[in-house]
Amino acid sequence: MALFVLASCQLMVVLDITIVNIALPHIQSALEFSTTSLAWVVSAYTLTFGGLLLLGGRAGDILGRRRVFIFGVLLFVLASLLGGLAQNAGQLLGARALQGVGGAIASPTALSLISTTFREGPERNRAFGVFAAVSAGGGAIGLLAGGILVEWLNWRWVLFVNVPIGLLIVLATPRWIRESERHPGRFDVSGALTSTVGMVLLVYGFIRAAQEGWRDALTLASFAAAVVVLTGFILIERRSRQPITPLHMFADRNRAGTYGIMLCLAAAIFGMFFFLTLFVQNVLGFSPLEAGLAFLPVSAVIAIGAGLASRFLPVYGPKPFMVIGAILAAAGLAWLTLTDVHSTYAGSVLGPMLVFSLGMGMEFVSLTLMALSNVPTQETGAASGLLNATQQVGGSLGLSILVTMFGTARTNEAEKQPKPGSDEILTAGVSAAFIMAAIFTVVAALIALVVIQVRPSDLERLKGGPGPDPM
Repeated sequence: MALFVLASCQLMVVLDITIVNIALPHIQSALEFSTTSLAWVVSAYTLTFGGLLLLGGRAGDILGRRRVFIFGVLLFVLASLLGGLAQNAGQLLGARALQGVGGAIASPTALSLISTTFREGPERNRAFGVFAAVSAGGGAIGLLAGGILVEWLNWRWVLFVNVPIGLLIVLATPRWIRESERHPGRFDVSGALTSTVGMVLLVYGFIRAAQEGWRDALTLASFAAAVVVLTGFILIERRSRQPITPLHMFADRNRAGTYGIMLCLAAAIFGMFFFLTLFVQNVLGFSPLEAGLAFLPVSAVIAIGAGLASRFLPVYGPKPFMVIGAILAAAGLAWLTLTDVHSTYAGSVLGPMLVFSLGMGMEFVSLTLMALSNVPTQETGAASGLLNATQQVGGSLGLSILVTMFGTARTNEAEKQPKPGSDEILTAGVSAAFIMAAIFTVVAALIALVVIQVRPSDLERLKGGPGPDPM
């Protein structure tokens, strides 16, 4: 039951990234977003989520993980209610940002509670397998749920639905989850703020470049400011006694490589869901419900990939699954670049989507175990927060880069033909975005191949043995 409660929270938080995706065309027309600025409906959530995850994980370590977990879920519920009531673009983006804050508090404490609730070895492996499958497959479930809600009710219900779910989680938590030990410490608020502001500036620069071009003064100023603020963030973390991002975590090559792989793969999976949702609704003419059903096989195949990885990790270690998973994801995205206005769902979308999903299922279990392997108990919040942060920040940054590719290709297509149809323009942009997403996954495969090293002690720990003491 403890795992059910924690996984339900993670499902709600992850699902919210994509449940809104299916409603994007309706949100765009209702609140007057442009196609490129529409990415902010996703990024406003993921940026605050990713930027404050480390602070959320640290809060759980210091104040008690169950207490912080409940607060995060309640904040998420409030923000969802405000988002559903939004009357203009500014109100919606503000609510989405507040949702990200709630998710940043709840998600890393949920993962930390799994680390402290389940014993290391097969029991924890299975728990991580469920959690990782929910994290990866929740996106596809969100698309289906979003399709049902938009089709039968309206787009506001993709936000309202979180309210009863979150309240049930809050009521169940005190009964099934025990409070963790509190570790005295300080909050690195300056580190959290500089990292979040720096990433917002960077993402804004890419999205504005898609709208106004790379020579636009505000675009260049945004990039310059991002470099300054992020440099300040690194300096703050190096001098802080209790940094929000413990830089020594990157001293372990396996953990550093894991974070790099997650950064690349998150960019790919965010991009796939965002652009395929637009493609199947705007080009293939699917209704919101049909679009949600179209993505349902993704969850099943991700679960299969996660199950295979969980079962054979103690035998082969995580590296083979990291390499093979990234290669499969790259192959699926490369296949998706072939889509055009004459494509069909069965002939051009389903196959590559399943190949991509199988690879991602393998990846998320392997990455989760590797990131939290050999971490002292008092730092599991920071380690899990850092893994989640790289996923959300990688997704936000990657999506902004893909949107830039999309906007550039769409502009070029419009100039190339005298009277191109809107479907041709959209499809040209989507194909260009998938090319870049495939490159991200190839980089992830190279990192896994070159950087990751699985030691005999790691395999012993995965089988339930003690392994060496965490340093």
